[in-house]
Amino acid sequence: MYNTTQKALNTQFGEHIVFDSYIKTKNMAYFTQDYLDFFRELSANNNKDWFDINRKRYKTSVKEPFANFIAAMIDRVAAVNPKVALAPKDAIFRINRDIRFSKDKTPYKTGNSAIISPGGRKDMSTPGLYIELSHERIGIYGGVYMCETKQLYRIREEIAKDMSGFRKALNDKGFKKAYGELHGEKNKVIPKEFKAIGQEEPMIYNKQFYYWSDLDAMHLLSPKLDDMIMEHYHAAKPVRDFLLRAF
Repeated sequence: MYNTTQKALNTQFGEHIVFDSYIKTKNMAYFTQDYLDFFRELSANNNKDWFDINRKRYKTSVKEPFANFIAAMIDRVAAVNPKVALAPKDAIFRINRDIRFSKDKTPYKTGNSAIISPGGRKDMSTPGLYIELSHERIGIYGGVYMCETKQLYRIREEIAKDMSGFRKALNDKGFKKAYGELHGEKNKVIPKEFKAIGQEEPMIYNKQFYYWSDLDAMHLLSPKLDDMIMEHYHAAKPVRDFLLRAF
């Protein structure tokens, strides 16, 4: 859990949550309208000159509120999974885009994102909570996105050993309501020991196992944003727990 003595404080006093000089009451939103406006304007002016002019605004309306929000979300996830013990900076992705191999040379992302899992933003395999907040939407993701060969094999082993349990997790009412279904690219060829299983359970061909849900961006202004995201996190528990058997 993000320790209260560290630079970004995360301490509860009565009905307040304190992050450095930032105080959030239960009825106060983490974000203001300017968070949405900043990214809306950045989308139309995605260049360094515009960003430099608005850098102070970025810090006060975007960067700091997002760090405060992620600090709070880390604590809430850590209450469910004690293995999650990281600072916001280890969960949050940079706003700068990696344009080295991209035809799109716009320098900045038009939203903030973070991964809350034991390994933070450097861990895209362990099922956790990936959050994306922009002026267009709130994205809530989970599952296994980038899987190592050994991990993929173990996931397929778990599916083969317990196809009914896997299908039960996917058909869970809460999961289906929040996310609909599991997604991911597939391999055309899989190890021969899994081919027979593939006739009954086609998802054993998957090399990714992820799910997502989009919420309206205006929910960013709600003081219950963290509750909404945690509801989705809890809804993913049957699928997340099944996938975690392989880790």
